Amino acid sequence: MSSERAIPSESFDSEASSESKLARKIKESPFMVAGLVGLTGIVGYNLYNLRRRPKDMKMSVYLIHMRVAAQGFVVSCLTAGVCYQMYKDHLKPKLAEWQQTGN
Repeated sequence: MSSERAIPSESFDSEASSESKLARKIKESPFMVAGLVGLTGIVGYNLYNLRRRPKDMKMSVYLIHMRVAAQGFVVSCLTAGVCYQMYKDHLKPKLAEWQQTGN
């Protein structure tokens, strides 16, 4: 038995193909990308304002609030994406069918 493993050729993609993968991912799931951008923004903003937090608030409580806010934003974006996908896949075709039969 050979100890060498076959390396898939996909792992050697060029930089242009990784850009096309990113563009494809943005087109496929824009709500996920918006969630990640929001997550980064919320965490960055709260870390920037870390020194200006209220004096009576402990650091751990501040960080928990930051985590909950960021997590809530991501979950909201993903929920909106799922609702939009369900509308597009299930409700929109039925509405179009109903409009055609009604006219």
